[in-house]
Amino acid sequence: MKLIVAIVQNEDSGNLIDILTKSGFRVTKLATTGGFLKAGNTTLMIGVEEKFVDKVISKIEEVCRTREQTITTTAPVTGSTGIYVPYPVEIEVGGATIFVVDVDKFIKI
Repeated sequence: MKLIVAIVQNEDSGNLIDILTKSGFRVTKLATTGGFLKAGNTTLMIGVEEKFVDKVISKIEEVCRTREQTITTTAPVTGSTGIYVPYPVEIEVGGATIFVVDVDKFIKI
């Protein structure tokens, strides 16, 4: 038995959960916050037999694509004047971070 922990963007989570559950996988959803953008994301926990790990990962790859997003950041105008000017920066968001770990014991009551 394996536990797949997938951290995905909120925008991708609903569609991914639908696809996984329609494929017969059980999913537990946790609302989490990312450290870099301080934006909401979703952590999914999926318990599967080892033979299904690649199938679940391919479903995640199918839904969770990276994309460009423009954010506004600030920079000081000159030195330490205390004046900051906002400017747009394009960053890559989306995709997924996936951990696959062994499960010593699985109990369903």
